[in-house]
Amino acid sequence: MKRTVLVVNSGSSSVKFSLVDPDAGISLADGIVERVGEAESAAKLSFGGRTFTRDCRVADHDAALRVAFAMFLEAGADLADLGLVAVGHRMVHGGQRIFAPTRLDDDVVAVIAELAPLAPLHNPPGLLGIEVARRILPDLPHVGVFDTAFFHDLPAAAASYAIDREVAEAWQVRRYGFHGTSHRYVSEQAAALLGRPTAEVNQIVLHLGNGASASAIAGGRAVDTSMGMTPLEGLVMGTRCGDIDAGIIFYLARAAGMSPADIETMLNRRSGMFGLGGEIDFREVHRLIDAGDADARLAYDVYVHRLRKYVGAYLAVLGRTDVISFTAGVGENDAAVRADALSGLEPLGIRIDTERNTARSRQARVISADDSAITVLVVPTDEELAIARDVVAVLEG
Repeated sequence: MKRTVLVVNSGSSSVKFSLVDPDAGISLADGIVERVGEAESAAKLSFGGRTFTRDCRVADHDAALRVAFAMFLEAGADLADLGLVAVGHRMVHGGQRIFAPTRLDDDVVAVIAELAPLAPLHNPPGLLGIEVARRILPDLPHVGVFDTAFFHDLPAAAASYAIDREVAEAWQVRRYGFHGTSHRYVSEQAAALLGRPTAEVNQIVLHLGNGASASAIAGGRAVDTSMGMTPLEGLVMGTRCGDIDAGIIFYLARAAGMSPADIETMLNRRSGMFGLGGEIDFREVHRLIDAGDADARLAYDVYVHRLRKYVGAYLAVLGRTDVISFTAGVGENDAAVRADALSGLEPLGIRIDTERNTARSRQARVISADDSAITVLVVPTDEELAIARDVVAVLEG
């Protein structure tokens, strides 16, 4: 009998959802309700080869999920008839207390709420999604899958910040890492593509989307990652700055009179590619560069420079690297970013094949030359499938 998992990813003003068959490894439906709480909202569902849309006002997350379920019925699909067995919630931060996929009861939800200060932009809307889904679907098990899980066991040298130890311990300050579900999934797919056990493969995974992160994985275990205590650290992202001198924050507070909230908003929402070049869509970035836009050129150069620094650092961390994988929206679709990030690294054993790199494909594939000592891959990520499989594993005990 077919069994499915509804995967919910709740943001501050959107609710994404997918209906996944974890046994077949396929998504049966996916959709999004956008601009929740605004005057004009929009909803979309793709199911059975058809796309259904609605333009309406969606007042809150409760209404958003109810709109999603109504669209399933409109598409002729009753979730009960599709074998729905559980709901999986993508959660960003579990702190040091929750890291494995976990059944969500009142006690666990209370712990996640306590952790909101660690991820103020992500955990509160995630909690809203849990609250609403548990209320609408009370008879189904709900399972939280945490972005931080894969990086929970980072070596202490990689997880620790060099600040006062007592302060760090008291306030749970450490490197948690994020996008862990994607990094784990892609590393497993990369090893399978090479026909080798994950435990034998040393990898660098580059998850490049609007949020971006890099990881070094030795034999299936994460040994370093670019995001830190929050998703703000590391690579240049769509609207986030990535690595920054902490002194800049104090300087802006003193000299510019900016409040902590002002600075946090700027670094998370008005920095990165948007802050430097005014654009987060890389297709538009390339168009602007071709038109001679100096700001777009600088934004792109800073992005690639930071990416190359992390590749070089993780080559050193791993000692021996077998494969580098690109994934997520930019990583999977932007051949120029892939080529520029690795250009000139032939002495380090990395050689891109131009024809393979520029070929259009949605499949996992090799883009390195046959004589490249390190294999370079493009591996489409599927966080929803990974979450659904984690949910089933919890149900099966």
